[in-house]
Amino acid sequence: MSERIDGSPFCPCAPVEESMLGVDRRSFLVGAAALAMAACAGGDGSGTTAPDTVGNKPDTVGNKVDVAAHPTLADTNGVALVTLSGTPLAIVRTGAATFVALSLICPHQGATLNASSNGFTCPRHGARFSLTGSWAGGERTSSMRSYATQYDVATGKLSIG
Repeated sequence: MSERIDGSPFCPCAPVEESMLGVDRRSFLVGAAALAMAACAGGDGSGTTAPDTVGNKPDTVGNKVDVAAHPTLADTNGVALVTLSGTPLAIVRTGAATFVALSLICPHQGATLNASSNGFTCPRHGARFSLTGSWAGGERTSSMRSYATQYDVATGKLSIG
């Protein structure tokens, strides 16, 4: 038989009471839940999330995409992957003169999403998104961040942000 720190006898075969552990069951469960929520909220630990805006700062002119330079955008549902102001984006042609610009940063864990023929997938946790950025399956999360677009038919330029 051994002794506890307070000098009382301790038997490893004896049942353990919560008071002997130094933390009660409720405090343990609350702490465990807080840790689990923090792990999901922080993404990849780097704090990487999609920015609120892309390339529309007054001193930036990098928010335009030449649609003709991306042959995949010639047809509806065509997707082009670009980077503007350091943000990886997917541009999806949704109509003759309409487009959607989506951040490729996963809204859940901050990973860069992979493009497929029918949408996007998070390589980290398997969430799937449609070509319009809506959550479509896999681990539940919010939809992809989208940015305003304006297409100038005369110049063939798409402004994002």
